[in-house]
Amino acid sequence: MSARILIVEDHPTMREAMRLVLEGEGFEIEEASDGDQALASVQDSRPDLVLLDMGIPGTAGPDVLAAVKGDPATAEIGVIVVTATGEEGRAAALERGADHYFTKPFSPIALLNAVEQVLGPEGDRTGG
Repeated sequence: MSARILIVEDHPTMREAMRLVLEGEGFEIEEASDGDQALASVQDSRPDLVLLDMGIPGTAGPDVLAAVKGDPATAEIGVIVVTATGEEGRAAALERGADHYFTKPFSPIALLNAVEQVLGPEGDRTGG
């Protein structure tokens, strides 16, 4: 079974680009355009991985990250922070529990490499 990935991104073009790359590798994709949708989706469907933009409307990206990683029921879900903020946000995101920090713009290969680093080479988390 392939991993399920939730893409949390408010820009439709960026969300679609990530979806196309990941679907092309066989991942199941869900999408959310704001933090409130993201939290609902995490609770409802328990994805294996969340690609989380920090600059989303609704519940802010850092708060989504803290909620996912702070809840024992969802803490094992991998979270890759994907942001245009740059390197200055890396330490704060990792302190909040992010599994990887990734800056935009990026290449499809770099995206897949980050996903593989978090999910493992088989594209699935053990026990997930």
